[in-house]
Amino acid sequence: MIGQRSRATRRAARFDSLEQEVFLNVWRTYDRLRILEDEVFSRFGLTAQQYNVLRLLRSSRPESVQTLTLANRLVSRAPDITRMLDKLEECGWIQRERTADDRRVVRVRISRSGLALLDVIASPLDECHARQLGHLSAADLKKLCALLKAARGPHEGEESHWR
Repeated sequence: MIGQRSRATRRAARFDSLEQEVFLNVWRTYDRLRILEDEVFSRFGLTAQQYNVLRLLRSSRPESVQTLTLANRLVSRAPDITRMLDKLEECGWIQRERTADDRRVVRVRISRSGLALLDVIASPLDECHARQLGHLSAADLKKLCALLKAARGPHEGEESHWR
């Protein structure tokens, strides 16, 4: 009809560029998926970032990890990792130690209660991930992973574990 814009024209008018449209779709997707994950973590008094710390420490067992190394391995930047580790230590989920040869170096390891917490969280988190992305086929999930890696590739440092 005259005077009506096509759906593609209306969509194009909402975004300044295709890159902006893709970025905002990634952001919106993250927001929608994160809501489901936050529901799970809040039941255990955790944030997603704190869970990530515990998950990384579990994978490093039995070794401890330097705080800076741990911060570099997180999914997203943690500007105040010390405060986050304080909270995890207060809950008894991690242990920190200073090295004898350099007291400035702090090493972190997961505690038994931290491991027990991860065991308890495992099933609800698996259910959450199924709710988040279970409607996609394995092939689509692999394609999505490849596209996301390609999108962030130029922005990952050489030392990144995400390359």
